[in-house]
Amino acid sequence: MILYSAPASPFGRKVKLAAHCLGLIDQITVRPTDTRDPEDEIRRVNPLGKIPALVADGQTLYDSRVILEDLDSVAGGGKLAPSDGPARFEVLIRAAKMDGMMDAAILIVYEARFRPAGMQVESVLEAQRGKILRSFATIGAVTYENEAMPDLGEIGLACLLDYLDFRQQLDWRDHAPQLVSWLADFAAAVPGYEETMPAD
Repeated sequence: MILYSAPASPFGRKVKLAAHCLGLIDQITVRPTDTRDPEDEIRRVNPLGKIPALVADGQTLYDSRVILEDLDSVAGGGKLAPSDGPARFEVLIRAAKMDGMMDAAILIVYEARFRPAGMQVESVLEAQRGKILRSFATIGAVTYENEAMPDLGEIGLACLLDYLDFRQQLDWRDHAPQLVSWLADFAAAVPGYEETMPAD
């Protein structure tokens, strides 16, 4: 399997972290990808030109949610989320919230990256920050108890927190201090955590 990703991508990291947890990382070759380069191979692999994308058995899978479903299936199913019932949807809802928060964080980066300093739209930045802060307000007391097999929502939460630290957009500790010990416990228990940390 070939995974097209970038070291800084929180969505690509979700896939890499899940692959470590599922014992599949040795079956995956990570292909560094620059989505801003019009000549990058990602545009031939995924017509949307987005990462992550996974090529497996002659088929290209995208986005991260689809890739994670596939990896979970390859590993036997029901590992990253329960196979059915209310518990499955509880995990999927948490995972969707984390994806939305990561989308907002990335849009903040894009506003700074693609607009000159004097042309950045503060209302856009505030709208994205608002999404993140409102979502943090919905996260109550949490403890990490899943050892080496986190669920989709937990993987997303760890990737979000580390991405916010990496981009230094806002200090999540000011808004969700209960997650400090949660992230420390996650980091200590989950394989691949350090190896997949975001980087330029």
